[in-house]
Amino acid sequence: MSAYGVISLAKRPLEPLPSTLWLCKPKNTDNSPSEPSENINVPYLTIHHLTLPTAYAHPDLIPYLHATFEEVLQHGMTYPQEVIQGEPYTQSMFESYFFGGDVLVAIVGNDAFAVGKADGSEVFMGLDEARNGRSWKDCIAGFYYVKPNYPGRSSHICNAGFVVPSSQRAKGFGSVLARSYLHYGPSLGYEASVFNLVFVNNVASVKLWDGLNFTRAGLIPRAGRLKKADGSGEEYVDAIVFYKRFDTPEESSAPKSSEPQKTAPVQLITDN
Repeated sequence: MSAYGVISLAKRPLEPLPSTLWLCKPKNTDNSPSEPSENINVPYLTIHHLTLPTAYAHPDLIPYLHATFEEVLQHGMTYPQEVIQGEPYTQSMFESYFFGGDVLVAIVGNDAFAVGKADGSEVFMGLDEARNGRSWKDCIAGFYYVKPNYPGRSSHICNAGFVVPSSQRAKGFGSVLARSYLHYGPSLGYEASVFNLVFVNNVASVKLWDGLNFTRAGLIPRAGRLKKADGSGEEYVDAIVFYKRFDTPEESSAPKSSEPQKTAPVQLITDN
């Protein structure tokens, strides 16, 4: 439930979108992916489009996603939801929030399958085939939802929430998920994206959206009462509102902002 009530999904494809492949290994200092050479195994992710009914077709998938997201909420540093001590964050609560729209799940690959393929290449590979007998913990690099940020006349603008499991961090998967979002957002029928609360202590995320030429549309002071990284308590943290229109050509210029220096004071460094 949002401030607008229940938000209905915007016009979207009736069938699941094709799975796609995204390269993980950077080529140059600009972090653009390199095309893999012949006979060389290059890490890559395959991204798979799910809804709640299709996710239930894969045993133990939703319980794993639920447990992973609950761990993020317990950490208390990136999402605004708060897990109250003694009150469980149930799977039903997770499904209602995270599967309120479309979900994209990324599976790790590390073989010659990526040879000759570029970012966004369609692959005829289902989720179970990509999993290849591995546990969900071993093969899921991350996942994210895409859903309308506003209702009705503004439902063409979407929002997304990203999760990288703690066991898969510091591998560059977050940036791969972000690049894939620029493909799947418009493919799901949206014109633009808004991130309402990117907390300034989440340095990795701030740098990521700046690097993808999102606009810093505003700053919300003291937007979150978050846990401190050193475990010594809580503090209020500002949040940046990021915006991007999907059909705007990519630029190599510095991040755009009406107040570029005032919207991103770095207070803490966290790993997300």
